[in-house]
Amino acid sequence: MKQFLFLIKKEFFHVWRDKRTMLILLGMPLMLILIFGFALTNEVKNSRIGVLDKSRDETTRTIIQGLEASRYFDLVDNINSEKDLAPAFQSGRIRLAVIFEENFGNHLDHNNSASVQLIGDATDPNVATTLINYASSVIMDYQRGQRGQGASPYSIGTEIRMLYNPQLKGAYNFVPGVMAMVLMLVCAMMTSISIVREREMGTMEVILVSPIVPIRVIMAKLIPYFLLSMINIASILLLSVYVLDVPIKGSLMLLVFECLLFTVTVLALGMLISSVAGSQQVAMLASLMGLFLPTVMLSGFMFPVENMPILLQWISNVVPSKWFYYIVKNVMIKGLGFENVWKETLILFGMTVFFMTVSVKNFKTRLE
Repeated sequence: MKQFLFLIKKEFFHVWRDKRTMLILLGMPLMLILIFGFALTNEVKNSRIGVLDKSRDETTRTIIQGLEASRYFDLVDNINSEKDLAPAFQSGRIRLAVIFEENFGNHLDHNNSASVQLIGDATDPNVATTLINYASSVIMDYQRGQRGQGASPYSIGTEIRMLYNPQLKGAYNFVPGVMAMVLMLVCAMMTSISIVREREMGTMEVILVSPIVPIRVIMAKLIPYFLLSMINIASILLLSVYVLDVPIKGSLMLLVFECLLFTVTVLALGMLISSVAGSQQVAMLASLMGLFLPTVMLSGFMFPVENMPILLQWISNVVPSKWFYYIVKNVMIKGLGFENVWKETLILFGMTVFFMTVSVKNFKTRLE
């Protein structure tokens, strides 16, 4: 045990001596969380919507057909009552709900006015705003069409609500994504480079001939980065709450647990990269190209996954940061509990076991 603790202490000293590494480990999260706190605008299409039609008349059916005909919407749910709205949003089945009041068509014919309520999932404020604008345009097109047919002038009032993020702050979307990106880079990239560097310098073989079991050597290399990741998690959450005004609506304990699980997952992934990389340059390239780009492009926090081709949607399922992004968004922004994220948690746990098993097996083969 003393030798194991000595190796951990040695790795801490090695990281502390390299000021550039310390800047990357501790400075990069602060920089990214502030930079990505701004909103970006993306085109939205094929978004899932649900309709609650209390009127069920010819007028509402015509408007619903107009929504279905638009390339921006995919009608996936006909909601039966208002109590079904919250589960539909919480489960992610829909991103927008369109609610027609009772006697919608009758109100238009006799009162020249009627009301439509649009409810958007504002965990991604840009997508929610865009979807509501698109739906409003479809409704306005119907209204203009009726006026063009010589019907008496009337108006359709639209009531808008934004769930989870009424102020439409972009930070609500980017904080979970930046957490995934930072932990992925810090844990996986730095771990893979650290172990490969030991192999290039010849010190790894020297350590492995000692009485210490190889797996303990590997764990000693990982523990410092695990502890540094905990500091990054704390700094990101503090900045999110006190600088970007992004509240933690769900359980803080659950959020921290999920962050630690994802940290272990990407540490195991870093071990896997180090077991197949022959040099630091290869490990760095594999980390940047194989981890950073998929995290940015395929996790869903920069570009909606449903906008991508089916093949890329399938590929995104093997990106750990995608599942972590969904977990953080649901727990931190929506305030959901473990019963809503257990599937994503189980996927991350399975990835951890797979990465750890394969990487440890390769280490035993190549380093003993």
